[in-house]
Amino acid sequence: MKNKIGTLAAQIFEQTVAQRRHLHQHPELSFEEYQTSAFVRAELERLAIPYRSMANTGLVAEIVGDRPSGNVVALRADMDALPITEVAGRIYGSKHEGVMHACGHDAHTASLLGTAHILQSLKADFGGTVKLIFQPGEERLPGGASLMIKEGVLQNPAPQAVIGQHVMPLIPVGKVGFRAGKYMASTDELYVTVRGKGGHGAQPQQNIDPVVIAAHIITALQQVVSRIADPKMPTVLSIGKVVANGATNVIPNEVYMEGTFRTFDEKWRKEAHAQMKKIASGIAESMGGTCDFEVRVGYPFLVNEEQLTARVREYAVEFLGEEHVVDLDLWLAGEDFAYYSQVADACFYRLGTGNEAKGITAAVHTPTFDIDEQALAISTGLMAYIALRQLGN
Repeated sequence: MKNKIGTLAAQIFEQTVAQRRHLHQHPELSFEEYQTSAFVRAELERLAIPYRSMANTGLVAEIVGDRPSGNVVALRADMDALPITEVAGRIYGSKHEGVMHACGHDAHTASLLGTAHILQSLKADFGGTVKLIFQPGEERLPGGASLMIKEGVLQNPAPQAVIGQHVMPLIPVGKVGFRAGKYMASTDELYVTVRGKGGHGAQPQQNIDPVVIAAHIITALQQVVSRIADPKMPTVLSIGKVVANGATNVIPNEVYMEGTFRTFDEKWRKEAHAQMKKIASGIAESMGGTCDFEVRVGYPFLVNEEQLTARVREYAVEFLGEEHVVDLDLWLAGEDFAYYSQVADACFYRLGTGNEAKGITAAVHTPTFDIDEQALAISTGLMAYIALRQLGN
């Protein structure tokens, strides 16, 4: 089976690259993936794979092996792009101004289409069902994964495992990475408005300065991480946006701030939300102002089920060789695949796409992000092999 999969992956490599480039040239923002969804539907129809629509632009398809088996595995790819303007000069650069596949979702979708091609070609050789999840809206709350789960993507039939693959520029092309247990953080968005009384900058005694209040709040909030959080619990609180529309001699009436809070424990997460609001409101009131502190609860933390991840890692070793499989550390980024991991056994692994020799080192979510497309030579076959081994073939 390994050799058959390898041969098929090599045969469709150029096709997979072409699909990735097409998707890269035509990116669409979260929950607006209409043309992307149409492209995937056309490819599934070409392969004679039945599918149904979910979450508006999402799709779920099923490949059922000819041999008898009730086992089910789900494979997931996300399809949305980001509101980023891509660096100029690439022959396959984005044709949509201000929108870019800067997180590799084009590669994820093309890879899963390639995996579908391989599995459909091997139906006579395996038993069980493979669900193919083409998911919208990973980059924006509430997350396409949560919507697809609500609409029953993990039901009828229910998979014993959900597996996702994501590009990683920090890992050299040709390698893949795994981490069992907690892997990626929960992600909450913070929206804060500090109100005071504006006026002339030369007459501060007549004003209630929201800029000074906001500065104290920003500093004090770090106590949530340094003095309230358990030192053994990874926690991040960052304020990334501060808007005070005053001037050199004008104190504004209010200051607006945005930030993020991330951690790996749901109980502590809720406690931290309360602590942040208490600290901010208390400081503002003590200085004569007020503070509106909104926490938009985002994705949960992502946990890779340990036994499943150990098996999938071993399948990767079988397919690629021990030297091409690496272990990963905690990653404080967020990912809506976490929703799957909260309701089913899940494994989310990393596909190496970096290549220093080619200058492909840019991080995700940047205008210069790119992948070494040689990663697509293994991404399709590896996922197909993992799926069939997980099904017991």
